[in-house]
Amino acid sequence: MALLDHLGITVDDLERGRAQFHPVLTALGYESGGEDDHSISWSKGDETEIILYMWDEESGPHRHGRVGWQHIAFAASSREEVDRLHAVALDAGWTAVRDPKEYPRYTDRYYASFVEDDDGIRIEFMHNPPRAAG
Repeated sequence: MALLDHLGITVDDLERGRAQFHPVLTALGYESGGEDDHSISWSKGDETEIILYMWDEESGPHRHGRVGWQHIAFAASSREEVDRLHAVALDAGWTAVRDPKEYPRYTDRYYASFVEDDDGIRIEFMHNPPRAAG
């Protein structure tokens, strides 16, 4: 059972959101789910469903660092997978916030990248393998 059942993300333009999220989520193994005039969803079996909702009023993009959404991190199976997911996101129109690199301040094995969509929604692709048994 998933710890988190679903994640709803509000975007300014639903079709632009689809164009940016769909390639990334399918690269992560998610499949298209339901949709209507105000939402689109993706799911991965019984894991967390991700839903984009369209905002009906002019509000401007999300600003990283303000109260509210910070980022979501997707665990990758390898550094190469982090690199691949980062490239998929850039090809889908996401902006690189931080290119793939090591983050020794977290652990000596932590490797990650960060991207943002046009609405300021930030995601991280990360690989942090367990410490080798000694």
